[in-house]
Amino acid sequence: MNLYFGRDKPSGGQISDVEWASFLSETVTPQFPDGLTVLDARGQHRGPAGIVGSERTKLLIVVVFDAPAHQRRVASVVDAYKKRFGQYEVFRVEQPVCAA
Repeated sequence: MNLYFGRDKPSGGQISDVEWASFLSETVTPQFPDGLTVLDARGQHRGPAGIVGSERTKLLIVVVFDAPAHQRRVASVVDAYKKRFGQYEVFRVEQPVCAA
């Protein structure tokens, strides 16, 4: 599963590295304690007003072996991010993989 967290704040400014690290340790890690990967990325999207924009993004990659069983955990992370930083969306991608 991949989650894309945009770092622009709707009120202006950006989510700092310190704010992100706090969110990761307080919210994400407790939900996925077995491991995860975070990459810095640059995303482009069309916002609610129809304007295309680009922003710094954190890409969270978590491999889970029973995706339906993790839906609640994923939803809690997404909801917490949206609430904490005033975001309207976190982009999510799920796909089957072969892991060994």
